[in-house]
Amino acid sequence: MKALERIIPAKESVYLDGPKPRMYELGFAWQIFTEFIRGFRTLHFVGPCITVFGSARFNKNHAYYKAAEMFGKRIAQLGFTTITGGGPGTMEAANKGAFENGGTSVGCNIKLPFEQKPNPYVHKSITFNYFFVRKVLLVKYSYAFIIMPGGFGTMDEFFETLTLVQTRTITNFPIVLFGKTYYQPLMDYMKLMSDQGTINPEDLDLLLLTDNFDEAITHISTYVNTHFKIKPRKLLWWLLEKR
Repeated sequence: MKALERIIPAKESVYLDGPKPRMYELGFAWQIFTEFIRGFRTLHFVGPCITVFGSARFNKNHAYYKAAEMFGKRIAQLGFTTITGGGPGTMEAANKGAFENGGTSVGCNIKLPFEQKPNPYVHKSITFNYFFVRKVLLVKYSYAFIIMPGGFGTMDEFFETLTLVQTRTITNFPIVLFGKTYYQPLMDYMKLMSDQGTINPEDLDLLLLTDNFDEAITHISTYVNTHFKIKPRKLLWWLLEKR
């Protein structure tokens, strides 16, 4: 009987494929460490951000693309940096809205065998190998989160961010779900979770579901103005970091 051997492309990530030799694991840990440090150094001076999550698959004519572009513009008007996953679709749209309206635009891209490529509307961009590192950076520098309609990746980002807020692992930052038609079934299911006792009823208050740009931006700006104040940054450059 012939033995079966899995054929794995040279660059395919297999870091969750069971135990490896200790030197492999040490090298993997070093790669993660260096990727975090590279991310911290790249994004340290981007300023207070608002993260926009959403699908990579909407084209420029789609209503949700145009909505994300408007959010990028409105975030720029607030004086915040727009940060996204750096790819196409609603990520590109939000970056574009900020980029073309005097705001700062940042992309945290991910290496994928399909679909994902950096968009051209970013002032600063970094590409990650690992989703979990990328998600940390997309949360670390933001004071609010706008969740546009999206697929599995967007749901992953949304629920991880929501869990971090729910468990008080991060501050109770505003989370906006944009698109009532798209997200109402999900809100109904979360109401079922509350009814079944798997979440607390007040956990639903961590979210704002809306189709209204003004309501979303007012929700975010009210929270920020209530809990934070502008503080000049001291120009202390460490380890040759560049602004």
